[in-house]
Amino acid sequence: MRRTPTCVLSDSEPANVSDGHAVDRFVQIGSLTKVLTGTALVRLAAAGALTLDDPVERWLPAAPGTGITLRHLADHTSGLPRLPPHVAGRDPYVPFDERALRDVLSRLDSIATRPAGQEEEYSNLGYAVLGAALAAASGTTYEELVGAHVLRPLDVTEVTADPDPARRLPAPGLFGRARRPWTMGGPILPAGGLWATPRAAAELLVRLLVERRLGDPAPTWQTAGPLRWHNGATRDASVFAGATEDGRWVLVHRLNGDPDDTDRTGIKVLQGARQSR
Repeated sequence: MRRTPTCVLSDSEPANVSDGHAVDRFVQIGSLTKVLTGTALVRLAAAGALTLDDPVERWLPAAPGTGITLRHLADHTSGLPRLPPHVAGRDPYVPFDERALRDVLSRLDSIATRPAGQEEEYSNLGYAVLGAALAAASGTTYEELVGAHVLRPLDVTEVTADPDPARRLPAPGLFGRARRPWTMGGPILPAGGLWATPRAAAELLVRLLVERRLGDPAPTWQTAGPLRWHNGATRDASVFAGATEDGRWVLVHRLNGDPDDTDRTGIKVLQGARQSR
C-alpha cells in the first residue's frame, strides 16, 4: 500500500503536517492553477486590456466565430468538453502541444458540444484556450502574465511551472521510489500545470478570498452557500482550498490520496473550526 503524505494548513492550525509532507517543498496543485488563470483574467479586464465578454476569436484569430467569450471559458459555460481530443495514457497531456492547440482552435465550433452560455460543464480544454487568449492579449507568456498580475501583487513567490527538482516533493511509489508526475506544461498549463509549496498555496487562498487584496474573487471559484472553494488533482496529487464568509479557511494537499477524500478532509476541518468558535 502506498503512503498518503498529507499537509493541512488552516486558520485554526498553522501547520498540520503528517508523513513527511513538508510545507516548503513544491507539489503539483492541479486545477487550483485555474484560480490564478481566472484572477489574471479579471485583473486584465480591470486594467482595460480586454473585457470578459470578448469573443475568443478577438485574441485567437485562428478560432472561428463560436459565440464563446472569455467569461464563458472562465465559468465553464463555453460548451467545450472537459478534455482536449486524444488525451489518454499514463502521461495524458503530452500529446496536447502547441500544434494540437492550433488544431483545436481551428475546429472550435465543431469541438463544442453545445452552444455557449447554456449549461455549465467543467472544462480543462476551456481553460487551456483561456490561457492562450490571455497570453495573446497581454503579449507575454502565461507564466509571466500570472507573475505580473497575480503573484507579485500578492507577494507570493513559491509558485512556478518548473520548480527545481531538488525542491520537488514527489509522490512515493512502490518500495518508496518516487513516482513520475504528469507532464502539464505547454497549452494545458493554465488549466492545471502549476506547482507550489503548500504554504504558498495557502497564502494565495488567504490573500484572494479572506483579505481580498485583489478585489472580488474571480469567477473561477466555486460556491456552496457561505463557502468559496476550488480543488485540483493530478494522477498522484490532490488539493482542496476553501474559505467561508466569516474568515475560516483551509488548504489540504495530499500525495497518492483519493481526491474526494481530500475534499472531505477540507470540509471536515472547516466544520470543526466553526464548532470551536
